[in-house]
Amino acid sequence: MQEKKLLLLVNPKAGQKKVLKALWEIIDIFNRAGYSVITHITAGNNDGRQAVVQYAKDVDVVVCCGGDGTFNETLSGVIESGKALSIGYIPAGSTNDFACSLNLSGDVVQAARDIAEGVADALDVGSFDGRYFSYVASFGLFTKASYATSQEMKNIFGHAAYLLSGIQEISQIKTYHLRFVLTDGTEIEDNFIFGAVSNSTRFGGVLSLSKELVDLQDGKLELLLIRAPKDILELADCVRALQQQTYDCPMITFLKDSHFKISTPENITWTLDGEKEPGKPEIEVTCLHKGISLIRKK
Repeated sequence: MQEKKLLLLVNPKAGQKKVLKALWEIIDIFNRAGYSVITHITAGNNDGRQAVVQYAKDVDVVVCCGGDGTFNETLSGVIESGKALSIGYIPAGSTNDFACSLNLSGDVVQAARDIAEGVADALDVGSFDGRYFSYVASFGLFTKASYATSQEMKNIFGHAAYLLSGIQEISQIKTYHLRFVLTDGTEIEDNFIFGAVSNSTRFGGVLSLSKELVDLQDGKLELLLIRAPKDILELADCVRALQQQTYDCPMITFLKDSHFKISTPENITWTLDGEKEPGKPEIEVTCLHKGISLIRKK
C-alpha cells in the first residue's frame, strides 16, 4: 500500500507553546496511522497559507497546530490551492473559539489521535470580499476588550453579559453606522455597538450563540447585530437576551442568510477569525456551502 503524505503546520508561538513539547509524539501518531509527515514550522503571518499552497499537490491531508488564526491560514491555503484536501485541526491557541464550537479536544496529543482515527466532514466557510474566514467576521465592542477578559470572569458573569454589565455610562459605548442588505432585498440600517457574521457557537472569546440555532453545514451564516441602548434599562434588557440566548429585544437582530451586502460611511476595522481586517465602504460576505472538509472524531 502506498504511504499517504501529511503536511503538519505548526505555529511555534501559539498559546503556551505546548504543541512544541508534544511535537514528536504527534508526529509518531500520524506515522503509525500510515502517514509520511512533512513538518512546516510557520515563521510569521501568512506563512501557513503559503506553505499549504506550496505543498498541496504533493500531500493527501493537511493538519495545523495552533490557534484559530493558524486554522484560518490553513483553510485559505487549501481553498486557494484548488485541491480538495481534508484538514485536521489541533487547537493550541489561547482562545480557540472555533475549536470549542467543533468540540475538538484541548489536549494536543488527544486531538492528534482523533484526527488519525477520524472521518472527514464538510463545513461551511465565509468569504469577506474574497478573504476566507472559518467562523467569524466582526466589528465593535467585543472584538478588542474581550480578549483581555479573564476566563474566570467570563464563566462567572456569562460571556458577553460581563462586558455589557461593566459599562457604567451609555455614552462610553462607541457606535458604528452600517447598512446590511439581505438576499431577499431586506435592508437593516442603524447604529450598532457590535456586529458579527459567523458560522460558530462562540467568538470573541466571550460571546456565545445557542447550539440549537447554529448549523455549520446549512449553507447560511448567522448575523448578530447589537444596537446602541438608549438607557440603562435597555442595556439590562440586552444583557438578559444575550445571557438567555433568546435575542428577543429591540436592540438585537439575529438571523441567517447566505449573502450580505454591507455598506458604511465609516472606516471600520473588522476582525476575521481573531485577526484584524481593514474595512471598506462596500463589503460582500458570502457563505461557501460545505467549502472545506474537516477531519473530526468519529
